[in-house]
Amino acid sequence: MESVFEVIAEPSRRAILSLLAESEQSVGEIEQRLQMSQPTVSKHLRVLRETGFVEASVDAQRRLYRLRPEPLKEVDAWLEPFRQFWEAHVDALERHLDQMEQAERMKGMDQSQRRGSRSARNTK
Repeated sequence: MESVFEVIAEPSRRAILSLLAESEQSVGEIEQRLQMSQPTVSKHLRVLRETGFVEASVDAQRRLYRLRPEPLKEVDAWLEPFRQFWEAHVDALERHLDQMEQAERMKGMDQSQRRGSRSARNTK
């Protein structure tokens, strides 16, 4: 049995999971949206179903696939320490951009005050 990471390492499977995160899809809809052949879609859906990432239900003549979030919890747990790393960097970037914005506003206020001073002198 493949690990969660081996399953999501395959780009076509990731594309199918992303599509199913939006809504339930039939094999035909997945084929069409991802421009894959039916055998390719079926092969990847079988792996995703066997590893618990997706489940299927029958609706008249078609089988609808939907995402099951449980296997993604393992990925989420593994990503947690990296999230903390990126959050610190994103927070630092946000502070830097706020400082730049504040400096630009101050610069704009200084220029308008100088123009205001010139206008006041010219009216005298």
